Order: sequence, then C-alpha cells, then structure tokens
Amino acid sequence: MTGEAVPFETPDLYGAFPRLTEEQIGFLADHGRRFPVEPGQVLIREGERVTEFMVVLRGSVAVVEDFGGPGERILRVHGPGRFLGEVGLLSGQAAFTTSQAREAGEILSAPVDRVRVLVARDPILGDLILRAYLGRRALLVGAGAGFRIIGSRYSPDTRRLREFAARNRLPHRWIDLEADQEAEAGLRRFSIRPEETPIVIWRERELLRNPSNAELARLIGLTAPPTAEEGRCDVLIIGSGPAGLAAAVYGASEGLSTVVMDAIATGGQAGTSSRIENYFGFPSGISGAELAELGVFQAHKFGAAVRVPAEATALAPDDGRYRIALADGGEVISRSIVLATGARYRRLDVPGIERLESTSVHYAATVYEAQQCRADPVAVVGGGNSSGQAALFLADHVPRAYLLVRGADLRAKMSRYLIDRIERHPRVKVLCNTEAREVIGEDALRAVVVENNLSGERRKLDVRALFCFIGAVPCTAWLAGSLALDDRGFVVTGAPARARAGPAAWEGHDRGSMPLETSLPGVFAAGDVRSGSVKRVASAVGEGAMAIHHAHEHLSHLATYAPPGPPLEPDGGHNTSADHREDGGDGR
Repeated sequence: MTGEAVPFETPDLYGAFPRLTEEQIGFLADHGRRFPVEPGQVLIREGERVTEFMVVLRGSVAVVEDFGGPGERILRVHGPGRFLGEVGLLSGQAAFTTSQAREAGEILSAPVDRVRVLVARDPILGDLILRAYLGRRALLVGAGAGFRIIGSRYSPDTRRLREFAARNRLPHRWIDLEADQEAEAGLRRFSIRPEETPIVIWRERELLRNPSNAELARLIGLTAPPTAEEGRCDVLIIGSGPAGLAAAVYGASEGLSTVVMDAIATGGQAGTSSRIENYFGFPSGISGAELAELGVFQAHKFGAAVRVPAEATALAPDDGRYRIALADGGEVISRSIVLATGARYRRLDVPGIERLESTSVHYAATVYEAQQCRADPVAVVGGGNSSGQAALFLADHVPRAYLLVRGADLRAKMSRYLIDRIERHPRVKVLCNTEAREVIGEDALRAVVVENNLSGERRKLDVRALFCFIGAVPCTAWLAGSLALDDRGFVVTGAPARARAGPAAWEGHDRGSMPLETSLPGVFAAGDVRSGSVKRVASAVGEGAMAIHHAHEHLSHLATYAPPGPPLEPDGGHNTSADHREDGGDGR
C-alpha cells in the first residue's frame, strides 16, 4: 500500500469521522457479529456492493483509492470506534474506495438492511451515521475519487455524462481531452481514438464507450434492477424534486408501497441550487444537493424504492389502475400516481445559442458549472431568486458576475435578503433594463451583446459563460392527450380539472374531486408542474405531503369500488385509511 492519507487527513469540518460511544457499539453488537482481521485483509472492495456495516473495534483500517493500481493512495485511516463506508452503502451503490486492514484487529459487522432499521429507531445514532456518510461523500467528490471521464470540453456527450455524475453526486474526475496530458495516456492504454470519446474508466479494468446515463448508473450501482414489487405499487411518484421526495417520505412512512423515479437525478430544479437560504428550519441555508440527499435517505429509510434514471413516456388507465410506460421499454402499474416532474428554465431566445449549450450556456449553477468557469467572467440572465442565488454563488468563484435584469430593478421578483447581499457583493454587477441579444463564439462563448431596452443602446460583455434563469417550462410533453393541461402546459387540478374530464373518466367514482387531483381520478399533481402552484421549495414539499393524503382517500375509495378480479398484490399491512396520521398525530 502506497501514499499518505491525503485529502481526508484534515480537520473534520464535515463531521465525517466521529467515534461511536461504547453504548452505541453495544447497541449495534446486539444485532451483529465480531470477527478478527489480519494485516492486508480487504473488508470493502472498490466496485462491489457493500452489504455489511462495519465498526473498527481494534486495530486500524485504511481507506484506499485505486487499490492495487498505479494511482493508489490512502485517503483515511480509521481507528477503534470508527465505522467504514459512505452514503452509497445505505443506498446500495457500489463502493468507490477499498477498505483494507493495516494491522491485526477486530471488526463488528451488522447487515446494512438491519442497520437501516436500527438507526430509524435511534435518531441520535441515525443522524450521526448519516451526517458522517454525507460528509464522506462530499470529500470523495472533492478528492476526485471514483470513476474517470475522458472527453472533450466541446463534446455534448462529455457534458451530459459530467452533468449526470455531478447531479447525482457521484465521485468522479473529468480528464480534459484538449488540456490534460493524462487523457492521452489513458486513451493509449485502452487503444481508444480521440473521436471515440467520451469514455468512462473505472478501476482500470472497466471501460464504457460513450455510455448512456442508464449504462453509467448500472456500472456504479446507482439503481438496482427493479423488483417485481416495484413494478406494482400503491403510489408511483414521477419526479424527485422537493415535491416528489416529500411524497415519497410521507407515502412510505404511512405504509404505502411507494416508488419514486426520475429521468435524470434526485433533487429536481431545487437540486441545482447552490444555496437555499429561506427554507424553514435551515437558518444558515442548505444546498439543493444536500437537501435532496437527505430527502432520498429519508425515503429509503421508510422503504421507498428510488429509481434513477427512469423516464416516464406515457400514462394510461388500466382497469382501475394506471400503467406507466418507461423509456427503457419497462413499465410500472400503480393504484395511484403523483406527478411531480417540475419545470425547467426556458431557453434564451438568442440566435445561435443552441451551438453553445454543450459548452458555455448553463441552466443551473452548481459546483460543476463553477468549476467550468474557472477564472472567467460570467453573465446571469434573470431577475428572480434563482438568478440572484446563482450570481452570488458564481461571484465567489469568478472575477465578475453580471446580472442581466429585464425589468427596472430587482424588487419585483427577488427576495429582499438576496437584493441586500447582491448590492453588497463587490464582484456582482447588476444591469437593469438589459437583455441579451447576441452570443459571440463558435465552440465556446467569447462575449454576449446586450441591449438596454429603454434606450436601445448595445454593448459587448466579455464573458465566457452564460447562465439562464428566465421562467419555467413544465415537464409535461409526455402527458399531452392523457390529462388536462392549461395553455402553458401545466397540469390542471381540482374542480376545473374534473370539469374538463367529462363524466366518462369518473364513472364509478362516487366522490368529489380533491384540490391536487388531475382530470384522472387517483392521479395527483404537486409542486412546480401544477397549474397555479407557488414556485417555492416549502410549498412543493407541502403539496407532496398533501398529495399522499389525497392518495389515501383515493385508495380508501378503491377499497369500496374496486373492479372485480384479484387484488393487485397482497395487502401486506398497507394502511389505506383516509384518516391515517403521522406519528403522534401532531405533525412531528
């Protein structure tokens, strides 16, 4: 084993390396086994799924990247009282590092599935483990551990793979085909021509040539193959932003068999936010990625199945249930549906912008995009909270961030706390009554021509990236013709939706429509995809919870009016009472 403990041997600012108390170890020992280890013994191997939660009782264990390879390095050494693994262990992903005993000692091991149940019963232990695992994942991402992507900065497929990895918080490292000497060595080692890139390399043994997102997900175990139970469920949630994840948590915690799926990544549009500072309960703010990660773990904890990537392509009634077709040819049948597909930012209407969307035009502002910009000035288009948050975040990474606002000032659409911070930030320059008219650059952005919409005066801004946050387009193209949409494509809910459906669609449903119900009985919409919704994280979470309350009412109704024939699946203790409450009934 070579190398010193490099990136992890720093002050534990993340709380990533706590020691368990004797009481906590004793609690886990009642459900596990002890076994001796010898020097050099591998306990967790990179690329393999981990089924055991392990605590070091005696001796020490090294966390190693690229174990046995030319780039082998020790990331951390765990001593007595510390536990192994990171957040992927809880969600069934393959390990991104190898854990190897450095000296003779003893390990306490318990099945991961059992530990998930135990930490749900002990919130202090559960929070300690989860916080540590989330911190370790953040450190792995920062250390460039995991798989490697070799590809051109000008390649749309390279960007697609990098964005997929970043959005799903997967440890990886990009090797720039144009600027990194390591790229040439990697291509030569695997006899790959530059025009065959991008490629993904893992463990120096596995190589994928321009893989789809689904192929990359399978390589690292992001999504386990669906079980038969996941193909038939009480509630299927399509979309995993705040509304979808909240619905998953409430549905699973209340005993419904729950599946949540997303075409790209968990977190939705909120997951791309660098900082959410006005969300209740987080006074110091929280990144969208961290909020999504916490939501996913919570959904897993209660038994929800999370499938990413899984893209819905069609919805159709099927004998009192609903059949969802998937892009990969599969399908899911569910007794109720929650549509939480959200919305995406509109494309800026500027000639030639399409050619730059693979390199220099962005619709999110995360660490991934900030790293792309490096030391170059950028422009942010939009006058709402998302554009304000993006400008502030980017200004901490670049020398200048221009905020282009079509209106006369920021007060119309932006929260006061953001306006105050923007006005104080020395590297944010606000240009009001300003609109982008032209982009300059072929393979990459060189400048943006902007116009004052009062005077007509034009000027050129020398920027290398353009960030667009200019209004929402709902992700509902796949629903056209299936249920009622408004003139902008958002899902209509409540009494107006039922009125547009006509009596035939509701035959046999002797009840009124519910506020979040669409024109199809038992299909609900929550969050940004719903017509008339408030575009805030808190309201999306509330609607996700409310949709599950409606689903309970619908399922209770189905128990009375179910069509003849065998039930979808054995009851299994699922509570479909419309009056089912949270623990204690007090909203905790």
